[in-house]
Amino acid sequence: MITVTRLNNSALVINPDLIISIEETPDTIITLSNGEKITVQEEVKEVIRRVIDFRRCIFNPSLPIE
Repeated sequence: MITVTRLNNSALVINPDLIISIEETPDTIITLSNGEKITVQEEVKEVIRRVIDFRRCIFNPSLPIE
């Protein structure tokens, strides 16, 4: 799971397996497989980095979470 921040500063934890797309318009919008769209404060590059870190932990649990 990854944590992102909604525009109202509330934290939201999402399952990265449900992410279909991430776009910057200029806000970052994450579209999930159920059709839900979430607008977050993080830039696209940061969301991608968090997804990659999550996957690294899944495939190599000995790696620390950054």
